[in-house]
Amino acid sequence: MELSYVISTVLITIVGSGGMWALLGRFIDRRDDRTKLLLGLCHDRIFYLGMGYIRRGWVTPEELTNLQKYLSEPYFKLGGNGVVKRIMDEVFKLPIKDVKDVTSYEMEGSW
Repeated sequence: MELSYVISTVLITIVGSGGMWALLGRFIDRRDDRTKLLLGLCHDRIFYLGMGYIRRGWVTPEELTNLQKYLSEPYFKLGGNGVVKRIMDEVFKLPIKDVKDVTSYEMEGSW
């Protein structure tokens, strides 16, 4: 009986302590900072690639899959904003060219 009393006292003390809540708050803040960093990196990469494709005037299926599946979808799941949505909307309007049909001149002049 005395051991359960000691254990419950320790647990109540830990849960009620300000230190535990401060530690939990720091963990949440660090996670938020990491999420913001990931959002920033994704935003920058989507912006750079998307604008390059828009300037070039076409996109390959592989580029579109990369941009959509591996960058923009996770970006939006993390809470990304409308700037990337507008870029993606424009990229989806671009003609799709198979990479084997693209001349080396078109690839060189694309960036």
